[in-house]
Amino acid sequence: MQQGKSISAAIVVMCLVGLVSSAWPYEEMQVTNGGMIKGKVTFTGTVPIRKIIPTKDMEVCGSIRDEPQVLLGPDSGVMSAIVYLKEVPRGKRWDKPKKTPVLNNHNCTFEPHVQVMPAGMDLSIHNSDPVLHNTHGFLIKATVFNVAMPKQGMSVERPIRKPGIIRVECDAHGWMLAWIYAADNPYYAMTGKDGTFTINDVPPGEYTMVVWQEYTGSKEMPVTVKAKETLTIPVEIKK
Repeated sequence: MQQGKSISAAIVVMCLVGLVSSAWPYEEMQVTNGGMIKGKVTFTGTVPIRKIIPTKDMEVCGSIRDEPQVLLGPDSGVMSAIVYLKEVPRGKRWDKPKKTPVLNNHNCTFEPHVQVMPAGMDLSIHNSDPVLHNTHGFLIKATVFNVAMPKQGMSVERPIRKPGIIRVECDAHGWMLAWIYAADNPYYAMTGKDGTFTINDVPPGEYTMVVWQEYTGSKEMPVTVKAKETLTIPVEIKK
């Protein structure tokens, strides 16, 4: 009986190890014949407006104001949209950021509002305000971090283990909102002020490309990358 229990326990451990290892499938390799994906993300329709109504700490948080939920640059280019390839098993070397990514509570807003970081790193959460913030991150409905920060100048690090889009709120100031994409491979980009993006050194093959924007959500499309060629993709998003 004892031997049976030992064998069962060993199997459970092996399964758990397998789950942990399978969560990180990306393998670095030398890419000598990679292609490039370029494009521009544009928005059609009326720009949606979110009304911000501070209900407390107005001396820090400011007054009632309107904020666009889609930031547009020239020719309807969408700023700060995230473009990435799903489930890439292997590819170019992934140079992780030398500095720990930061999310700052400042004037009752999160800075930056949208960012990308590799899953498996720590996130440094700061409070630059002289008021209490409670920074709360969710991956779908599961809590990723929940940090009470009652003092100005506080800084706390929390691990971001799983990939995906993380929604960040402040439990003390309900209008505060930020987004973090925790990536599981290096094939991602954020659109610039003109809505353009570039993803390079992509091994030839077929992929699913995702374009995410906080108001419109995710849009997926198949892409085929050929050796040493540039694939240009215009992307139009709408609600």
